[in-house]
Amino acid sequence: MKAVIQTKSGPPEVLELQDIEKPIPSETEVLIKIQAGTVTAGDVLMRNLPFILKILMPIFGIRRKKIPGYEFAGEVEEIGKDVTNFKVGDQVFGTTSGLKYGGNAEYISIPEKRKKGVMTIKPSNMTFEEAAAVPVGAMTALFLLRKANIQTGHKVLIYGASGSVGTYAVQLAKYYGAEVTGVSSAKNLELVRSLGANKVIDYKKEDFTKSGETYDVIFDAVGKSSSSQCKGLLKQDGVFLSIKSLTSEKMEDLILLKEVIEDGKLKAAIDTIYPLEKIVEAHRYVDEGHKKGNIVITIGQKQN
Repeated sequence: MKAVIQTKSGPPEVLELQDIEKPIPSETEVLIKIQAGTVTAGDVLMRNLPFILKILMPIFGIRRKKIPGYEFAGEVEEIGKDVTNFKVGDQVFGTTSGLKYGGNAEYISIPEKRKKGVMTIKPSNMTFEEAAAVPVGAMTALFLLRKANIQTGHKVLIYGASGSVGTYAVQLAKYYGAEVTGVSSAKNLELVRSLGANKVIDYKKEDFTKSGETYDVIFDAVGKSSSSQCKGLLKQDGVFLSIKSLTSEKMEDLILLKEVIEDGKLKAAIDTIYPLEKIVEAHRYVDEGHKKGNIVITIGQKQN
């Protein structure tokens, strides 16, 4: 099978497309024929990982993947004899957290049950490309927004509203009944509006910290502000959220997101779709720091 291989840290060119052996699932594993994956900011971070962090990662139980890619969507091709929750032909999506290998490959073998990472049936109203872009960004946004206990009518500001986490945060805040203000660059304001934001701010023309507005929740989806900077913008008992906070992946969260998607309340914002053969170009684009929404990698041709 074809897979993207990374053997050292460095620029996008350290990634190589190679032919390797197709995995064989164990009795408790599910073999997935991957149709689509993504390139996230996390993939870029791991590709450029400094030597000292590579030494420290195992201490915290973090694996560096020989094959990159934290998200995937595909179809179950084979199951181990002890697998009970999936069957051949199931269309699934999820994350590769906790696994040695990632989703930028034609196949991946995943334990049905694992301590880290989640996988479930993909939304019926999404293509594989759309579904692959959901798990990390949407679960991160959901996990953090829950900390704020958003109520109908709350005023929520999303800083970095056009990024992967930001686009999901805008939609989920609206789902919970909030009045949403999205902050992004001018070229992405229309995207943020299309996702449901009541108001948009071009951060280059207007400093939202000096607007005089106050909010129940401020969500920094790009990690470029701080609670001290935003303290004066929060109402009494207001909450500051940051992408820098620790999050976790929960199966119930991915299932909830699937239901919200199928209800028509959440969609994936996709910037560019690259074939697997252009993984280097995809990483170069993410490196530039100007992507909106998600960068998707197509691996198989089959559509749902």
